[in-house]
Amino acid sequence: MKRTARVLRALHGVADATGFIRAGLAKPRQIGALLPSGDALARLITSEIDPSGGSIIEFGPGTGVFTRALIDRGVCEQDLMLVEANPHFAPLLQRTFPEARLLQRDAARLAASDFAGVGPVGAVVSGLPLLNMPLRKIFAIVATAFGHLGTGGALYQFTYGWRCPVPRPILDRLGLKAVVVGRAMRNLPPATVYRISRRAPLRAGIRAS
Repeated sequence: MKRTARVLRALHGVADATGFIRAGLAKPRQIGALLPSGDALARLITSEIDPSGGSIIEFGPGTGVFTRALIDRGVCEQDLMLVEANPHFAPLLQRTFPEARLLQRDAARLAASDFAGVGPVGAVVSGLPLLNMPLRKIFAIVATAFGHLGTGGALYQFTYGWRCPVPRPILDRLGLKAVVVGRAMRNLPPATVYRISRRAPLRAGIRAS
């Protein structure tokens, strides 16, 4: 049984890599990497997700590596909202996760109506290449995430860079903070995962420095 699971996972990995490379050649700036994220990064970025915490929104699921990790953690497929702009990936996601809600949209251009029927959102998981995007687009994506996240919800974002891909001015403007969850050194290339959440309100009598 375990051997069968390993074989299936290996086949998924080959298919993911092939599709990812094709999509990357077609739209390199939209993809932002040469290979899909590995299992180590998928486990890390989903490690704090509570399956009972509400709906999960995934920005840029690509080939579904993080999506499968979310389901492995116990998240119901029906509780997933997948937002994928790339026309190469959207049909694949629809076939692989037929019970999830799929929107073939740019995460920076979502409308309020796109979230109709979506229950309380417990977390947003992002595989978007924010380092390739202009600041106004990053702001729109993060603001959209926190416009729908419930109290205590967080945005999980990974990066191949040395610092948080959401610049400090955007975090300050939206009243957010970024904390390192961990580093996936076995990923190719190594990646860092950040938890972005709302800052605690200041107590009475305490001023911001």
